[in-house]
Amino acid sequence: MAKETVRILGIDTSLRSTGVAVIEVRGQDMRALAYGRIHNKPKLPHSQCLENIYKTISDLIEDHQPDYAAIEGAFFAKNPKTAMVLGQARGAAIAACAVQQLSISEHTPRKVKSSVVGTGTADKTQVAKMVMRLLNLKEQPQEDAADALAIAICHHHQLALPAEMQAKTI
Repeated sequence: MAKETVRILGIDTSLRSTGVAVIEVRGQDMRALAYGRIHNKPKLPHSQCLENIYKTISDLIEDHQPDYAAIEGAFFAKNPKTAMVLGQARGAAIAACAVQQLSISEHTPRKVKSSVVGTGTADKTQVAKMVMRLLNLKEQPQEDAADALAIAICHHHQLALPAEMQAKTI
């Protein structure tokens, strides 16, 4: 019997530094196919940042053909302007996935940390080190890329749950 292979795109959105990753899972084997960040320079207009996020994620989907997309769930920001900008970046990422008919789920930061590290209060260094271990990476990924990898790993764990307990698609 052949092992089923699943590819998952993980996205950690931000206007200036969106983390992206694609993992592949075959049976018990999990590996990173691609990861990094979409870096937008501080002086770049928001519209160009959003276009870059959209295009880069679209290209990543075309190149790696993921089966699922997982994105970090929105959090409550104290600053309304920050929340609006984050919402715009999330919208660009979600639109890139939706245009290519990719199923999209969202996971809270606490769920991602708990799924990868075992505690929802883990810090970024703990998450990055566990991501390295789970994916057998030689070097610690950049912070946003590590978060995107963790989101993809979290989604993989969710797929093993009964349908009624899985993250809702958005």
